Amino acid sequence: MAKSAAELNEALAEAVVDMDEGAVAELANEVVDQGYDALGAIDQGLAKGMDKAGKLFEEEEYFVPELLMCSDAVNTGIDILKPHIKMESAGEKHKIVVGVIEGDTHDIGKNLVKVMLSSANFDVVDAGRDVPPAKFVDLAVQEGAQIIMIAALMTTTMDKIGDTINLIKERGLEGKIKVVIGGAPISPAFAKKVGADAYSINANAAVRIARDMLGC
Repeated sequence: MAKSAAELNEALAEAVVDMDEGAVAELANEVVDQGYDALGAIDQGLAKGMDKAGKLFEEEEYFVPELLMCSDAVNTGIDILKPHIKMESAGEKHKIVVGVIEGDTHDIGKNLVKVMLSSANFDVVDAGRDVPPAKFVDLAVQEGAQIIMIAALMTTTMDKIGDTINLIKERGLEGKIKVVIGGAPISPAFAKKVGADAYSINANAAVRIARDMLGC
């Protein structure tokens, strides 16, 4: 008997935590074959699994190699599901810059945020990974983006987030460009400390925050 959408999503989450790329591919294809919601499978399956893996990382049960294998599994699922996402089409498209801070090359969180924002009708400018503070700010100005979303996985790169926020202030752009931050080592307390406009716990929250900030 075919699994329900909820059952497949739960299985996807578990396969991500188990670092089982083959199982993720099989389950993602089943989502597509059954005609279930691809975005729901990313949000409630892949992203949920990555959140669990992030908690295991925080608790030092998983380390960077395990997290990267979970990321590979998520990327495999995204590649299969992304072409089947039903995009929102109504309304004006607001630009948002997303990227991973300088010194950090782990981009799975950023990629999840990008997929969720794009599906919610935002125009996403992907700055990539290992992005210096000046590049974030320059790109936002060039593209006319009102929000920069910055991801970090390594504690050693977190200070660069503060540098980006300080640069925005130095250039007189405070209030014009808002900064949202997230990632395994990031907390609401850290966001407040460095002066970020918001902390996002996951990709789904990033969409809600963007909509609140832009009134859309």
